[in-house]
Amino acid sequence: MPAKKALGLTSMTAALVMGLAACSGGGSGDGGSDVEPLQFGYILPETGPLAYLGPPQIAGAKFAIQEINEAGGVLGAELPDILSGDEAGDGAIAADAADRLLNQNVHAILGAASSGMTMSFIDRVTQAEVVQCSGANTAPTLSDYDDGGYFWRTAPSDLLTGPVLANEIVADGASSVAVIYRADDYGQGLAEATATALEEAGAEVVAQESYEPQATNFSSIVQSVSGEEPDAIALISFDEGVQLITNFVENGFGADQMYSADGMANSELGSMVDTGDPGIIDGFKGATPGVDNQAFNEKLAEMDSSLKDYVYGPQIYDCAMVVALAAEAAESTDPAVFVEQMAAVTTGETSCSTFAECRDILADGGTIDFQGQSGPLDFDENGDITVASYQIYGFEDGGEFKALSYTEAGA
Repeated sequence: MPAKKALGLTSMTAALVMGLAACSGGGSGDGGSDVEPLQFGYILPETGPLAYLGPPQIAGAKFAIQEINEAGGVLGAELPDILSGDEAGDGAIAADAADRLLNQNVHAILGAASSGMTMSFIDRVTQAEVVQCSGANTAPTLSDYDDGGYFWRTAPSDLLTGPVLANEIVADGASSVAVIYRADDYGQGLAEATATALEEAGAEVVAQESYEPQATNFSSIVQSVSGEEPDAIALISFDEGVQLITNFVENGFGADQMYSADGMANSELGSMVDTGDPGIIDGFKGATPGVDNQAFNEKLAEMDSSLKDYVYGPQIYDCAMVVALAAEAAESTDPAVFVEQMAAVTTGETSCSTFAECRDILADGGTIDFQGQSGPLDFDENGDITVASYQIYGFEDGGEFKALSYTEAGA
């Protein structure tokens, strides 16, 4: 494995680890009596500013585990129920959740949703040699972070997202754009990628303004940006962006001049801006990782009938599947062993798309190229996907959230 993801094992050491795993954490898959069941945990937003992103990801994780168990489990051992943790939009709470899961001897942690929350506990997880896979982290800083090879993500880096958002803004006719962003890893990374892509597409970035994530007063930013009279405004925000939308509308801007990304891909956004008139945001648009996969969304809805959004549900499902297939390929549920197979199960010779199908190919001595529900999943040396599918979303007809189109970005 390339340098960033290398774990520093010599071939002799790796062979020894594999041998020990066969005695303790691994198995032959012929009944699973000697296999320690693969234990997942998650750290996802059950509360906090991204709470709307929690339910579809939790449903996606549980659906993956259900399918794996229906196919006979990993190495013949049924997976136990996933252990839960709330990131809550608070680094201290997210770190406590990580400690609790590690104390319960999880083999893999799914999440967090927020890149900032992942940064609050990633060192705890990777230093414990536990695999972490996020279906929603997009901050570019995570690509070359020193994670010892244990951090992976099925969500694309914002280096891919920025150009998608910029192209949509320019395609709508904007030639001058203001970029406003929350001052954290997510906000800064996406803002920089968007601004660069806007300029490359021929638009002028007339303002770049940051704010603290806990900010509640945006009057100075709104006044400064309004003075530049931009054609469009890119809001790299979470739910605090609601106040920005309100302030800009009060200053004469239309919702059709405003754009965002995954942090505001919330079907309830219109009601959050104006409970009496959700249509006030008709025309607001954005770009978020997403696939045209209605059949899968229906499966998630069967897991949780209260779902209103499906953002990142497919990606977290794919995280769980890749982990399970890596354990099958390594013949071990020890993360220090199966982490070496995380990339391999997405780049092999034979395409497959279900756990049972992929497992059987591995059992026959083949190599697999797992095709996920979120799209192609070829991992690079940083544990990033190289190609991603995006949904262009918008609000129409009285504030109704709609998928307007889909596009692909990457190599």
